[in-house]
Amino acid sequence: MDYIEWFYKRVSQLRTQKGVSAREMSLALGQSESYVNKIENKRTLPSLTGFIYICEYFNLTPQEFFNDNDASPQKSKELMQEFEKLTPTQADHILQVIKDLNSK
Repeated sequence: MDYIEWFYKRVSQLRTQKGVSAREMSLALGQSESYVNKIENKRTLPSLTGFIYICEYFNLTPQEFFNDNDASPQKSKELMQEFEKLTPTQADHILQVIKDLNSK
């Protein structure tokens, strides 16, 4: 897998899922208005520090960011936080619903 190419797409994917513009994200990261646009258009890569800030912006760990099996890590994280609040019986029910949905 070409992780550099994948990286550009991942930033765009996560930003779109969060529902913010590239400009909004750039400014929230304390960068120039075009910072995220340059990343998504393959003109630059962030420094390691910049990457850490991007992960923090998305509320993800670097490991979660690079988990290419999870198309929506922010939603997965939120789902797990809610799932952990359930009783064992409720968790069993939800798990069965998920299994049913995945089998179709």
